[in-house]
Formats: sequence, structure tokens, C-alpha cells
Amino acid sequence: MSGLAAAVASAERGFRVHLYEASSRAGGRSRSFHDACLDRTIDNGNHLLLSGNSAVMKYLGTVGATGGLAGPARAAFPFVDIRSGERWCVRPSRGPLPWWVLRKDRRIPGTSARDYAKVLRIARARSSETVHACVGNAGMLYERFLEPLGVGALNTPAREGAARLLWPVLRETFAKGEKYCRPRMARLGLTEALVQPALAWLRRQGTSIHFSHRLRAIKVERNQVCALGFGHASIPLDKHHRVILAVPSQAASGLIPSLTVPTGHSAIVNAHYVLPRPAPQPFGHSFVGVIGGTAQWIFLRGDVASVTISAAESLARRGTEELACEIWQDVALALYMAPAPKPLCRIIKEKQATFRQSPDNLRCRPKTNTAIPNLFLAGDWTDTGLPATIEGAIRSGFAAARAARRAH
Repeated sequence: MSGLAAAVASAERGFRVHLYEASSRAGGRSRSFHDACLDRTIDNGNHLLLSGNSAVMKYLGTVGATGGLAGPARAAFPFVDIRSGERWCVRPSRGPLPWWVLRKDRRIPGTSARDYAKVLRIARARSSETVHACVGNAGMLYERFLEPLGVGALNTPAREGAARLLWPVLRETFAKGEKYCRPRMARLGLTEALVQPALAWLRRQGTSIHFSHRLRAIKVERNQVCALGFGHASIPLDKHHRVILAVPSQAASGLIPSLTVPTGHSAIVNAHYVLPRPAPQPFGHSFVGVIGGTAQWIFLRGDVASVTISAAESLARRGTEELACEIWQDVALALYMAPAPKPLCRIIKEKQATFRQSPDNLRCRPKTNTAIPNLFLAGDWTDTGLPATIEGAIRSGFAAARAARRAH
């Protein structure tokens, strides 16, 4: 997504863009595909976007694809606690002042109004603090909202995740009021919502798009990138060319040996179930957060229930059938469905879904500009100030395009 965003932002400003994609498709991990086993179109990994994700909305507006996302007219976040069976729905106030926390019937069960003031600790978090160290003593507010939000946003356990990365998420969405935290999901799939419209728009702008071109080498002479090696071909560049490198962090460090990048990765496990019938939507919404179980977030699209589990290293090492049965118990309870028989399921394990977003790794995120004046970096692992999310990836692409324009 960072590469597509950089291409869109550059083409929008009238630059001639050549896009080289390593695989036979664009979008990286943000993709949908038809699964032959389920006979359904599913996303490689589920992504919950918010209306306050300004970079995503600008990207979609530019390529004319805002209709690819769907979501409720008002912000609401339903939850179920698997252990107690309690259900509740977080409904933020219209404005930036969180009046909703003053009403017991709107607060998260087991919390008091005073508990919510502890959220401000995240705004003052030091670079060395984890989410747990910052707000781990917030009781039920931590257990039933801050921890699942932190794990979902950072894809890192709360005892390891950098609290400083969580504050921008809150500041740009929940802290601004209901209008900015309305849930948004791909109407048909991530490819249809985010990738295909961008490729079509880029082609209309005259962008040349080359698939199955994996970058093997970057040739530098006199502190300028002078050629790109793709194995089967080498493309010469002159002093007017600018290169935006939008590849995974480990690939970038292989191409630029002097580059420092974050180390370690966190896994995400996704489970997709074909339900015997479309499930009733919790509180009228097409997703639900799960507390106290194996599942974390359940997304509904037609007769498919898709589960996302972040920071899932231990789960990713387990057998798929065992996982499918265990996760289904949570899904069945959350959706008021029979726990047996388990429906047809597809398990997808992303063992290197994102870099490990710990305080130590914050210092390893590189800037957009490199020591080579015509080479720029894009990717959710660069120093965006945000977690490794679609919003962060797109924002990094925009930043790289701006830097390349200024250097032109």
C-alpha cells in the first residue's frame, strides 16, 4: 500500500511514474482472493479502518473509490466477554469531550468515570514505556478496551507494545469525537476497495505498471542511484530520476546494507468460517470485539465470519484444525450460534505480519530521506509516528512522494 500511495501522490502532481511490483499482484498483504476450499472471496487479513484515517480517505478520494468502504452512520464498537457472557457497546460522544463516560449505562461494564482519565497517561508516555506499564492499572478499562485496542493496533502484546504509538491512534480518532472513529471495512474485499481502483486510476494517468519485477540490486555511483537491477534486466537512471523504495524492511536492508531497520516480527492469525446462515449482527454492526477468549475481533460479510488474532506467535505454531475448533467456540458464543458442528474453515497465518512494535524498535525506524539524495523510503516500518497499519503505510507513501518532489 505504501508503494501504491507514493505512485498515486506522484502521478497526481503530474510526474511520470513507473511502478515495479515484485509479485504478480499489487497491494502487499492488503489483498482479497477467492478461496477454492470455502468458495468465497476472503481477505488475506482483516483490517478495521476508521473514518479519522485521513491518509486512507485522501487516497481513496484521489482514485475515486470512497464507495469501496462500508460502515455504520454512527460510531459504535460492540464487545462480548466470553467468560461472563456480558455484552456492551462503546458509543463515543459527538464532540471531543467524552460525555458518554459519565453515564453508567454507556460505560464499559466494571468501569467508573474516574478510570477514563487514566487514558491521558498514554498521551504523556515516554518512548521507553509499554502500553501495560502506562495504563496496566486501569482495571476493567484496560482489560476490556485499552489492551485489546493496543494489541490490535500494534500487533504486539501490551506488555511489549510501545505506548507512544498508541496515542496517535487515539488522538486522531476517539479523542476527536464520534465523527472520526466510525468503523469502516472493505465492502467486497481489500483488493476491490484499495488496490484495483488505484491501479485503474494510475493507468489512466499514464503510469507504466510492471508486475513480477523483484528488485535485486540498487546501483549507486557518485552518491546517486544510477540503475535498478531486476535480475533479468537492469534499468539505467539519470540525474532527473527519483526512486521510492517501498519494500519490506528486511528486503530494504538487503538492498541498502547501511540501513538500520526494526528487528523481529509479530504474527497475525486469521480464521474464516462459512456459516450455515448469515449471523445476527451484534448490536446491529458487522463486527464484534471478543474479550477473554482466543478470538479477538470477528468481522461479518454475508455468510462468512472472519476472525483476526494479533500478536499470535504461539497460535501460529499450532495445527490449523486445532486452531479452527478452538476459535470457533468463541465465534459461536459471540454470534449466538451452535458450538457444533464446526463449519468449513480456512486458517491463514501471517508469521511476519508487522515488525515488533516495541519501544526499542522505535529508534530503528528510518526516516523517509536516505543518505542518497535521489532515494527515498516508504513502508509501514518507516518513521511515520504511527503503528504499522494501512493508515501508516499510505501516509509513508505520501511522505516519500513529497520528499521526492522537493528533491526534483
